[in-house]
Formats: sequence, structure tokens, C-alpha cells
Amino acid sequence: MNIKLLATSALVITGLLGVDALAVGTRRFVLNTFESFQGGDATGVAIGSDGSVRAGLTIAKSPVADAQSVWDAVVASDGSVLLGTGTGGRILRVRGGQTSVVANTGTMAASALANGFDGMLFAGTFPNGAVYKIDPRGEVSKDAAPQPPWLTLPDTENVWDLAYDPGAKVLYAATGPEGKLFRIDASGKAEVYFDSDEPHLVSVALASDGTVYTGSSGKALLYRLTAPGRASVVHDFEGDDVRSIVIAPQGMPHAGELYVTANDYRGSVKSLRPLKRAKLQGSSDDHPDVKSGRGRLFRVARSGSVEPLLDDNETHFVALALDDAGLPYVGTGVDGKVIAVDDQRVVRVVADTEERQAAAVVLSGGARFVVSSDPVVFHEVTGIGGATATWTSKVLDAGGRATFGRLDWTASGALEFQTRSGNTDKPDTTWSDWSAALPTAGRVISPPGRFVQARARWSKDPMAVLDEVKLAFVNDNARPVLTSIDAGESKSDTGGTSIPQSGGAPEDASPKLKLRWKLENPDNDELRFRLFFQPVGAKRWTSLLDSSDVLTKREYSWDTSGLPEGRYRVRVDVSDELANPPGAALQHSLESAVFAIDNTAPVLSKLTLKGGRLSGTASDGIGPIARIEVAAVGDRPFFPLAPTDGVFDEATESFDVDISSVLTEGAQHLVVRVFDVSGNRTTATVSR
Repeated sequence: MNIKLLATSALVITGLLGVDALAVGTRRFVLNTFESFQGGDATGVAIGSDGSVRAGLTIAKSPVADAQSVWDAVVASDGSVLLGTGTGGRILRVRGGQTSVVANTGTMAASALANGFDGMLFAGTFPNGAVYKIDPRGEVSKDAAPQPPWLTLPDTENVWDLAYDPGAKVLYAATGPEGKLFRIDASGKAEVYFDSDEPHLVSVALASDGTVYTGSSGKALLYRLTAPGRASVVHDFEGDDVRSIVIAPQGMPHAGELYVTANDYRGSVKSLRPLKRAKLQGSSDDHPDVKSGRGRLFRVARSGSVEPLLDDNETHFVALALDDAGLPYVGTGVDGKVIAVDDQRVVRVVADTEERQAAAVVLSGGARFVVSSDPVVFHEVTGIGGATATWTSKVLDAGGRATFGRLDWTASGALEFQTRSGNTDKPDTTWSDWSAALPTAGRVISPPGRFVQARARWSKDPMAVLDEVKLAFVNDNARPVLTSIDAGESKSDTGGTSIPQSGGAPEDASPKLKLRWKLENPDNDELRFRLFFQPVGAKRWTSLLDSSDVLTKREYSWDTSGLPEGRYRVRVDVSDELANPPGAALQHSLESAVFAIDNTAPVLSKLTLKGGRLSGTASDGIGPIARIEVAAVGDRPFFPLAPTDGVFDEATESFDVDISSVLTEGAQHLVVRVFDVSGNRTTATVSR
């Protein structure tokens, strides 16, 4: 998860792999950021964006067998939890780990629930745009015939959200596809309270003073209504919808202010008609290809000012709740996480379910729970932290077989650590067992391997806070192997796998020859290179460097101006002696292909212009001649000439060419240029 904090202070990003320059060959895994602590398993602990791990929600797990997806959840008066599902629009009760069916609407989904008049439960559904009145105390068979709706709303297919005003004793329903908000009294009379220009209204919430807030899908507008039809736009959010609205009640911090989630589905949702809603909700039953989108959480003050609190670029948000202290939590549509953010904008993943989506979250009052979907599981929140609270790191890759050293950690409070290791990127039966617990920092006893995990337990101090973990390791030394050397080969040459571009003069010659080489360095050791050259036919290699020179770059500029022209090879020796003690270093050597050192310009001779024919000879000490070209003095461009035998492949090339077609009228003087393959050039003038 890539959570970006919208705050003035930024996270300090520390690399997962830290290298200690004082310890030869020793490396360390360093975990002290949100990103580095993520990726493993967090049970009963919260991973914070401030780079800390502390007690989080402890959740139980009760699978819900009679549901394929969950759309909404409320707490009944008896403390049981009622779920609106996408399985025939059933209403389920969860109590004591047991599930029963309260009602069967026979629709595609019971998408919205609210406790209302006289202790009754109200359920909004789609695609029939109906509201059902249900006695929450009853139970029916899961195969019971669907009950009839209490009322069917006009011009409505989808009821997305319900909110009950106990003072006025009215129910509000946010609907689509006409974007209407209905006000329903106890007799079942429904009137249009607000008719928006949006295709769908998907969220609704009531303030203590009777103000109604509703959010749209389309332009992601947040509306404020003070009377029928009297609406103003509080804010136009970037994205596709205002998915959830929660108002902080009296007695909480920020009382009367709104918490709002807005989602951007990145083009995966075009509208919120019934099947598309499954994609919005993230139900894999109908749309397994649902995209994750982007979710954002905002706080809206009474003045209408909007403060961004959380921006998650990897998932949309499907649930929103406040706890008893007024702290906001969101449930994600990907990876089934519950995330909290405080007033300092420190973000913590407080629960990480095994399911794909945290569809409903309630963390205040007597019943506290998370309902996840895909599959549907009811998670009761049993406490904060506890003896079973554990954090397990992601699988850490040493890049090769490694021996593990000291495990250190920084924490306030007492923690115990364990490790395990193996040679597969996912732990399996070939990995070692978890080691005995380390109550204090010490040497890891897990056997050597490429991969390792660390695990912390909060059994001694549930309030401990973990800030940093360091694990030292030393790789088995692996030999660096040179794979290629580039000694400035001509761009007109080919190894037979491609055809180089023809035409154009060679690059200008320079006595500075750029040597480059490639290699494999499996354990990422710091390397030292030694360079040698040898004329073809000689037996002795001559060093290009002084013995005191320490070359660590993978290239070298060689000044060849003092060397006789001829054909040469270079040799590169590589050693990992800078990263390993004497006797343990490994090395490898590689020779280059033959190349020419040629710093002498070619010679033009026998240059003659008779009528329209130009003839002459170009010679070079090394060769081959690469190009001959001609132009009238003062004219451009130069025109290429072909040698007598048609191919530039020798150190001496003659030419005899009719150039009358390129001579301008009255031209008396010509400039002839000749290049060798190394880019050396000679220019001469010839007259009629």
C-alpha cells in the first residue's frame, strides 16, 4: 500500500537494505518506515506511517456461510449485528459466532440498512428500488419466500444509503439512477426531498440540527440541505463519488464536523447502475476484474473548509467509522485492511484481514466489529493488542546464501523476537522452524539461507512500541564475472545480428579511447578493476594503471596518443578484494576483441581532375579507408564517392569517378576529403 500523508512533515525514507561501511562484507536489513514494516503479517498490531508498530485491533474470525458479499451492517437493539448481503438480498444476523437469516428480499442485494421507526429495521435494495420494513427479532429459513417491500420508490432502481432521523421520525433514502433523495414518513409516504443533477446519490447523513448531507456519484459532490429542495454544494471533490459521510457526534473531538470518503475509480466505473455497483463495491462475484482505484479521507468543518487527512493511491475506501474517541477509520476495497488516521495525520493499519475487502466497520458503542467480503467473514474486535499480538516482517531477500548475525531492535517496552530462514521466496516446509525467542538483542540462530523473516511478540508488554529492526548478514562470497568489453568498436561494424546504418562520415578521431565493460556481481560487492593492453602478436601485457591506482568505475578513458598505430587487445581483471578479507577475495579476467589504435591521418595522392572525371588514391597506415567525398569549393553538401573496387575494405583505395553531374556550372576547384575507419581525415584541393 502506498499511503501518502497530506501533511507538512514528510516521512524519513530509509532503505530496506543498509550497508555498514565499517564492517567488511557485512550488510544489514533496516526496517524503520511504514513501507518497510508492511508486507508481512500484522495480528493485533498497528503499523504507523511514522515508522512504528504498536498495539492494534485484536479481531476474532467467524466465517459467514450464507453470504457471497456484504453491503452494509448495523447493530440491532439486542446487540446482535445485522448484515445486508448480495445473496438474494438476505438480511443476516450474527450473534455469538452464529449466523441466522432474518429476512429474504429476493433482490440482487440489500445495499443499505438503517434502524428506524418502532425498533424496526429498514433495508434498501436494488434493482427494484424498494425499501423493506423488517422485524429484526424474527428469523426465517434461508429458502423462505421473499417478503414484499414496504414501499417502492418512483423513478428508482437503486437504493444506495439510508439514514433515520429519530427526532422528526423520517427516513432518508439516497437513490439512483435519477439522483434523488427521498424523505419517507412512518406511514410509508415518500416525497422527493432533493432532485440533483447527478445520476446517483450514494451516501446520506443527518446532523443533530436536522441538516441533511448527501454525496453523489458522477462529479463527487457533497450537498447540504436545510429544507426540501434547498441544497448547496459544500465541496466538489476530485474523483467519482462521495462514498461515505459520518458526522462526529456531540462530546467527541470535532463534534458536528463531517468525515467524508471520496473515491476515484480510474475509469473502471462509468455509472452506478446495478451491475456496475458490484464493481464499485468490489464484489468479485460479478466483476472479478475490479480495479483498485484511489481512496481519500477528508474532514469538513462547519464552515465548509475541507482538510485532507489520508490519500491512498492503491485502493478505494468502502467503509468509514469513528471510534468512541472520535478517531476515523476506513475499510479498504483491496487487501481487507482497516486504517486509522489521527489529528497529526499519522496513519496506522490497525487490522489486516485475510479477505479482500473490509466492507463494514463499527468501532463505537457496545458492538465493535469488521465485516470483510470475498469471502464474507465477521471479525469481532475483542480488544487492543494483547498477548497474541504479533508482527511478522515481509520475506527479506539477502540476494544469495547468507549467514545471519546480530538482530537489534529499538522499542519502548519489552518485546520478544524470533527468526526463521530458508531458500524459497515464500516460506514453506523447507524453511527452518521459528527460533527460540530473543528477549534482548543478540545473534540470530536461524541457519544460513537466502531469505529470512523476523517476528516480534507483544506478550510481555501490550503497550510496547517498535520503532526499528536491524538484522546483520554476510553473504557467501560470489565471484564477479566479466561478460563484455567495449573498446570503441566502429559503428559500421556488426556481429551479424543487425544491419548498421550506412553513409555519413565516421566520428571524429580522438586519441582518447573509451573503454567500458559489463559484468555480473551476484553479491553486489564493491569491485576493483585492473587494466592491461597488448599489441597483437606480442606476449607481454602492459598495465594501463599505476599499481597504486584503485579503479572502481566500469569505464576508463585511455589516452593512446603515445602509442604506435597498430592492432591491440585490452584485458580487464576484476576482484572483490575491497569487500572481502585477504585470502577470501575472488577474481575474473576477460580479454577484448582486437581493435585498432590509429591516430594518423590517411594520405591522398595522384589526385587528378580531367574534364568531369576525378581520380586518385587514398592510403592509410592501418586502414581501412572508410569514406571518400567531394564538393565544389564553397559548396555543400559533400557527395560520397565509391572506390574502384566498390568496397571500402583496404588501407589503400583508388578511385576514378565521373562527377560531372555534381559539379556546379563554372566550378574550377574541388575539395576532396578522405576518412579512415578511426575517424582521421585528410582534405585536399584539386583544380580543373
